[in-house]
Amino acid sequence: MAKRSNNQETLTLVLSLLITLGLLGFGVWYFRGSLPFGGSGQQTQPSASQPSASQSYDTSSLDTSLPNPNVLTIDGSVTIVALMRQLQIAFNPVNPSLPTTYGLPNGSPNGTNKGIQNLRDGKVLMAASSRPLKPDEAQAGLVQVPIARDALAVAVGINNPYKGELTIEQLKGIFQGKITNWSQVGGPNLPIKVINRSPDSGTYTFFQEAVLLEEPFAPDSANFTTIKKDETTSILRALGDNGISYSTVSQIENQKTVRFIPINGISPTDRTAIENGTYPISRVVYLVVPRKTSPAAKQFIDFTISARGQQVVQRVGFIPLK
Repeated sequence: MAKRSNNQETLTLVLSLLITLGLLGFGVWYFRGSLPFGGSGQQTQPSASQPSASQSYDTSSLDTSLPNPNVLTIDGSVTIVALMRQLQIAFNPVNPSLPTTYGLPNGSPNGTNKGIQNLRDGKVLMAASSRPLKPDEAQAGLVQVPIARDALAVAVGINNPYKGELTIEQLKGIFQGKITNWSQVGGPNLPIKVINRSPDSGTYTFFQEAVLLEEPFAPDSANFTTIKKDETTSILRALGDNGISYSTVSQIENQKTVRFIPINGISPTDRTAIENGTYPISRVVYLVVPRKTSPAAKQFIDFTISARGQQVVQRVGFIPLK
């Protein structure tokens, strides 16, 4: 009887051990498949609400069964136009038989929102986006591939007498029309002239999400203007001595007629603050294609996220992916 009892105890211990190992194995499988860094689980699109440069898209999962085009047509973001044009130049030696265009017509990008719509309508084969995909865009079969990290800079004219910084709450108040005079933020008694980007701009959309928390901008008025076409140069020229606007850092930092306003005490040129997310208006920029695309489109994307492509990203003033 003692021997049978010992055998039963041994069997019970073995079964308990097997059950425990099984539960542990299920837990490992579940979390590896569910979390964004899961090893063999299916990759998911980066969260639209909290994009991260550490998130990536496995381009090998693209369906490249479409024939290669005679021209790789791209439309999209105005604020990353310098980056896109340098990528086009650097890509040309990789595939000299594949011309690329940026904008419709070529050289005139229409902004992220219109660019993605042109992609959905089949007018172009790729879009450059300065914001994450919206749910309906992802549901339409589009995928986003992170290519760089960027930050938005808040700019004023070089002769603007306001020399201070702004909190993110003050910035929100300005663009919602609740703060209308520089004296309300410690500056001179001077009306604040807001120059807002076009709603076609992905930068407009991102600024509204990140700064206004998806609440509406102020309506247009004597001192609040929403431009119709997304052109950074015209915005900067319109700032004068009391204006304020925003754009990507790379489009402003070498301009002689404007200067940055620190936000929450942090300069938009602080690369460490952008990389670790402490600068409050940082973002990831993307290339967008349909999941079913051509080998040529995949080749352009793969080049962009390669070491050579990321050297272009850094040279233009964006922050490469890690």
